Amino acid sequence: MSSRRRYTLCAALLALGCREAAGQQPPPAESAPEPTRQLRPPSASTAALSPSPSPTLTAEPRCREQPAQDFLLRRHQLAKIGASADEQRRIEAARKRSVDYRTRHYGRFPGFGSRRDNPHAPQFYAKRTKFMGLPVVLHEKIVPVLACVEAALRRDCTAQPYRPRHLSGLRFENTFKDYEVSNHVYGIALDIDSDLNPCCGCVGKWSQVAACRRPVSSPFERMAMPRCWVEVFERHGFYWLGHDELQDTMHFEFLGDPERILLDPPTP
Repeated sequence: MSSRRRYTLCAALLALGCREAAGQQPPPAESAPEPTRQLRPPSASTAALSPSPSPTLTAEPRCREQPAQDFLLRRHQLAKIGASADEQRRIEAARKRSVDYRTRHYGRFPGFGSRRDNPHAPQFYAKRTKFMGLPVVLHEKIVPVLACVEAALRRDCTAQPYRPRHLSGLRFENTFKDYEVSNHVYGIALDIDSDLNPCCGCVGKWSQVAACRRPVSSPFERMAMPRCWVEVFERHGFYWLGHDELQDTMHFEFLGDPERILLDPPTP
């Protein structure tokens, strides 16, 4: 084929790839540059091909309301002075059940629970998140329910505004003695403003604040946090340790079922 006829044929078949039609190999492609991570608005053509947003996603998280599980409450795991042998065995069994459950769901704290239930420490599952604008580290399983709590507080507690200044979540050391294991080490407990919401049953400096020396009819009267906040947390599976003999009004711990936090997404 002459060069002129080859040129004419290439022009006619350009849309189909004239280099292949002429029997020539295309030049090697240049190496693509490292993509930048800047997002650009899609063009009209690409927008038409893009999938529409999932109808199951909403701006506000959707959680199932649930109570704290009774067998996890601290008061069921405390030895009583003068308890009978049967009562002591019952309490020891309750402690083991609580530790085993928390180990399976949240991680194994050293010295408690079995590696067969969970080979990882709770900090393996730790996740940094924010609550009411403040950073806090908690177990990844309860991050969604904390978001639901915040949404409910902003919606339901406007009549009693409160803005926390300090949070405490996951800890690496146990703050209880002997056989008790704090829920802070599992990353499922949250303290809010320890200087404003005291623990009057705790030892040391915690019980020396003026609010603890003032006679009151209810622990709610000793804290700055509104009662509405306690009610919202409790609707979402948290237990407020202000109900406990410690009267730890700063402290919330998730004792609900971590596998039942999120509601099933609605059918499109």
